[in-house]
Amino acid sequence: MNNARTESMVLTVGFILAIACAGIWQAIVEIGGGRPLQALDLFRRVPTAANLRAYERDLEDASWLTKQLRPGMQYRQFVWLKEAGEKVLIGRDGWLFYKPGVNVLLSRPRPISGNPGADDPVAAIVAFREALAERGIELLVVVAPNKESVYPDKLTWRAAGMSGVVGPKTVGLLRRLDAAGVKTVDLFAVFDRVRQTGGPPLYLIQDSHWSPEGVAVAAKAIAGQIIDYGWIERGDIAFEIRPAVVERVGDVLRMLQVPRLEQEAVPETIRCGQVIRSDTGATYKDDPDSQVLILGDSFLRIYETDEPGSAGLIAHLAGQLKQPLTSLVSDGGASTLVRQELYRRPALWKNKKIVVWEFVERDIELGAEGWQIIPLLPIGKNSE
Repeated sequence: MNNARTESMVLTVGFILAIACAGIWQAIVEIGGGRPLQALDLFRRVPTAANLRAYERDLEDASWLTKQLRPGMQYRQFVWLKEAGEKVLIGRDGWLFYKPGVNVLLSRPRPISGNPGADDPVAAIVAFREALAERGIELLVVVAPNKESVYPDKLTWRAAGMSGVVGPKTVGLLRRLDAAGVKTVDLFAVFDRVRQTGGPPLYLIQDSHWSPEGVAVAAKAIAGQIIDYGWIERGDIAFEIRPAVVERVGDVLRMLQVPRLEQEAVPETIRCGQVIRSDTGATYKDDPDSQVLILGDSFLRIYETDEPGSAGLIAHLAGQLKQPLTSLVSDGGASTLVRQELYRRPALWKNKKIVVWEFVERDIELGAEGWQIIPLLPIGKNSE
């Protein structure tokens, strides 16, 4: 207890000294470098709340002392106080979580504004489904659960014994999609059932993404639903799984931007399964003429274009369906950006019968560019 109190006091005193000296050091650095004093920018702006916030951000970003002290202070906060800043939460047993996603899980749904196409995912999804239906294409929506939704017990001891929590925003979304007749895959229920049986974790410990085991479970569930709906039949290409081991420092740890922590971290050993064509021995490759187009974010990219390659959800779903897919991936942009890219690439519509649209749960609230309604090219142009 005394050690913790001493460490806390050291950090507090260091923080106070940094605040007291920051302005003086910054002025010395700027004058020595022949640059104008940035502090004077305050008097060149109209004193509105927005301008004051912008000035504060600019001052923090340019501060020489902040840049020198921040990594060391963040390292000590992490090691001594188990505090990881705005983007990271330290869970139990070494598990790390993406803090904005946790905040979304715990917060109440926000009201939809008068412009539903900009911030209402259901309006955007239904509009997309209808545009696809005009082309004779089915839509299957896959919400990739946040890590904390599947492993709340690893986030806090208060959730001990719990194996899954679905946040109110997600519950509301899935209910509204069901009422609108949009087909979805309930990975929350699937993952919860798998957790009950034990086995390896479905998510990485240091990372916000699913593990290879999570990928395999998701691919099997998605393929099973596609076949059950009778939209297509399984193909005739045989695929095999080849073991591949990679070492990975998780994205949540890297979000801290503290080099010393990354250097000291022990990378996770990840045992992936590369998807291999049985007839040629070649690793999985997309086919632009496939019947199935899959859209998504980094939950499609991990293990697929990342190491070891051809071992992500795209390849495993292809293996389950016994046919290659066509894919389009936008890191962090599965709410709107990926559909904007799809609009610019009409050749991707060729021969398509199904679109599988994956996006991570937190993007219900945090999706880049919101949830815009994106038109598709006229039917006569979809194969150009």
